[in-house]
Amino acid sequence: MENIVITAIIKSKPDCENELFEVLHQVVHPSRNESGCITYKLHKSLDEQGVFVFYEIWQDEESLKKHIESNHYKAYRLQAEQLIESRNVHRLFLV
Repeated sequence: MENIVITAIIKSKPDCENELFEVLHQVVHPSRNESGCITYKLHKSLDEQGVFVFYEIWQDEESLKKHIESNHYKAYRLQAEQLIESRNVHRLFLV
């Protein structure tokens, strides 16, 4: 089974950048500690204010599914919901 790569591009609503960053940052450490997590990194755009990118590599589909069902992921999604203008998630595999 191939590893699953996720890029999630998240743009904050105007004036919500700092608050969104705090919410996003809180999910990083517990996600990195999950079984099946190979890489979990949060990036901030140099060119566009309020844009963040998660770059993740998961061992397999089951690991990713458990991540999405985790309490810390659900809490992040709930807390970030009102702070996000757009969210684009790309599920990828290495070719």
